[in-house]
Amino acid sequence: MVRHLAKKHQAIEACGLHYAPLQSLSSDPKSQTLIPNFANIDRTLLLSDELLLDILSRLPLSQRNPNSLVCKRWLNLQGRLVRSLKILDWDFLESGRLFTRFPNLTHLDLLNGCLFSPRDSGILLTHKLIWMQMSSGFCSNCKFLQENLLPAEAVDKGMQALANGYPNLRRLVVINASEFGLLTVAEECLTLQELELHKCKDNVLRGIAACENLQILKLVANVEGLYTSLVTDIGLTILAQGCKRLVKLELNGCEGSFDGIKAIGQCCLMLEELTICDHKMDDGWLAGLSYCENLKTLKLLSCKRIDPSPGQDEYLGFCPALERLHLQECQFRSKKSVRALFRVCESVREIVIQDCWGLDDDMFRFASLCRRVKLLSLEGCSLLRTEGLEAVSLSFKDLESLIVVSCKNIKESGISPALATLFSTLKELRWRPDAKSLLVSSLVRAGMGKRGGRFFKRT
Repeated sequence: MVRHLAKKHQAIEACGLHYAPLQSLSSDPKSQTLIPNFANIDRTLLLSDELLLDILSRLPLSQRNPNSLVCKRWLNLQGRLVRSLKILDWDFLESGRLFTRFPNLTHLDLLNGCLFSPRDSGILLTHKLIWMQMSSGFCSNCKFLQENLLPAEAVDKGMQALANGYPNLRRLVVINASEFGLLTVAEECLTLQELELHKCKDNVLRGIAACENLQILKLVANVEGLYTSLVTDIGLTILAQGCKRLVKLELNGCEGSFDGIKAIGQCCLMLEELTICDHKMDDGWLAGLSYCENLKTLKLLSCKRIDPSPGQDEYLGFCPALERLHLQECQFRSKKSVRALFRVCESVREIVIQDCWGLDDDMFRFASLCRRVKLLSLEGCSLLRTEGLEAVSLSFKDLESLIVVSCKNIKESGISPALATLFSTLKELRWRPDAKSLLVSSLVRAGMGKRGGRFFKRT
């Protein structure tokens, strides 16, 4: 009891209130209060729920969890302040306790809650998309996650409960839902703006197409070693015709071709950011990007190939509004595909390349097709040499920022006077091709970043 009261006193003081329990005025039993334990009465009972809720909402997030331990009333009030939650136990949703405990949720992540996971296992499976406990009989060749998913009927039942309990839902993450479950959410949760769907198929996307106000969408169709599903041009076309207000779209492990990307570009006129991860696209899909007239950011992540047969330049086109091109952990296997990619992205102002396999001087020279680049960032490009960096950097007449990190074949000894002159005119330079680099300190003494100032000279 003493510890409980001390914690309550600390929480009350954190809210800006003063706790001053009444004490007896005298040791005389006649002068003591007739109310038992009057000194221990909770003074916050004098405050209405609305007033106390307003006070608790003004506290830092770091204090909210400790405050919920004060008493049942504070626990319930604290639950009304929670807006985002990740469900780890599906029973918590099915029993209805979720809606009683957290009545005002707007962001829900059901991914881990849809998995059968042994509680007593000491083995933890982690992936960039999920994490879960697993048994010792795991086989790397099996679709482990696929075998431990809740059936679609159970997921749909939970989705229906969510739609009824949270009509103001704005963000949802779910796996193995069917068209029916998604359609229920789309009809009841009209404010839904962000959806992350794992293990989806073409027919499931009919439910997504009913989300007319959806702005951010992530589709994860196939994850090697975990589960498989199929999204093709049919699903992408259904998606494009239904979700016309999309601003950000991520396609992870999806199939498709020129027709699917073209449909997205023609229908989703507000699309500004497109992320394609580990794609299974057919040859020629790059040409479909030219139909995304308002696209500003293109990201390719973990793609084992770009487009082996992109076609002729006159059919490629380009994205007129594109400003940023991000390539991360991609494999550059074909000069033709790399050239086509930079041709489509010739209007970009930022190029970021990180840990991409196969990027050598010959392939990197195609980046010179992008004449308006202001920021160039290279990280983990081990095959790139100083000569290739110089050839491309000098072709960027508007270059203002250059970042070179962990590119071991870029040597300071190979820096020419022309490249040194470029360095001195940059507004930003992060130069760490290896741990022994001393160029940055030398450039600071030379006046780097001051246009018209002294240039760095080789010694």
